[in-house]
Amino acid sequence: MDERRSRAAFAVDAVGQRARAAVKAAWWTATGSLARSMTRPTQGEQARSFEPTAAPPTKGSLRRAYLEAFEKDARDVAAGLYPAIEDGPVRPSAAVREAADFIADAFEVDQRRRRGDGVEVRGESNSQAYPNYYRQNFHYQSGGWFTPESARRYDAQVEALFSGTAGAMRRRGLSLLAKHWRGRDHRDAKILDTACGSGAFLKDLKATFPRAAIAGLDLSEAYLAQARKRTGAGGIKANAEALPIADSSLDAVSCVYLFHELPPRVRPVVAASLARVLKPGGVLVFVDSVQPSDTPDLARLLEAFPVYFHEPYYGSYAQTDLVALFTQAGLKLIGEDRAFLTKALLLEKPLS
Repeated sequence: MDERRSRAAFAVDAVGQRARAAVKAAWWTATGSLARSMTRPTQGEQARSFEPTAAPPTKGSLRRAYLEAFEKDARDVAAGLYPAIEDGPVRPSAAVREAADFIADAFEVDQRRRRGDGVEVRGESNSQAYPNYYRQNFHYQSGGWFTPESARRYDAQVEALFSGTAGAMRRRGLSLLAKHWRGRDHRDAKILDTACGSGAFLKDLKATFPRAAIAGLDLSEAYLAQARKRTGAGGIKANAEALPIADSSLDAVSCVYLFHELPPRVRPVVAASLARVLKPGGVLVFVDSVQPSDTPDLARLLEAFPVYFHEPYYGSYAQTDLVALFTQAGLKLIGEDRAFLTKALLLEKPLS
């Protein structure tokens, strides 16, 4: 009887998740479309020089891939892998303010895009102590990773870019971890969300594993402050290249949307750092962009991404053999999943 009731409750949660996802998708699709219609990014010099090699995706394949992200998310809620998660503004007034702020800033973003200026933040005095590759306006965003305004605006930028699928895509990694740990007592688990940004995935981890000890780590003080405010989790300001964590001390480490923003020489360093802090039997939850070999039908979108958004290392990321990279760091692939433009890998540190 209890099992039947649980299944029924999860099914109801999944219905709610689908409903919220539909509203969120419609809202951020409209918001992103409005921003693009006002700024016309495809008329810039960079866009005119864009010479794609892949065929454009068909409307059918694009729509199927887009909807699959929401459907996988709802199925996992129905299966009880994680709770129904609200990852958008709860109040209409907050949603309107967030969208208005995003649209207003879109004009600043577009001006940088047209100038080809992706390193404006190097003039900020507080950026001098950071790695040179980090001191950039990734996505041409105002403030780079250095301002509270950027940290507050980031989620809106991502949701508008991906038409409301950002949360559902990120949770492919959560799904892999929840399946792997199903039935485990989480009270002794220690999890670190590396490069936690403004705390979106950190919030999902805390909702799914409320008894675990969970903390976020990021190099940006502004983003770390936003993550703390959003989740109540502890935060560590540090570079993922040299995690200030003891060897073999964590049960799980997550890393979401970091590797495509790392130079090729830095990726193996970060991979080794992540592997070092895992206990034998511990797992790395890796989430990042799909690569052209994963989804040939969507390869044109992947080619366009670094053209319209300042992503200086995305081209090399697209060609990186990620499994080989993490194998070299001592980790073994034990699970993978994809949704729309994101893929997730689950990698384990062997017991011996």
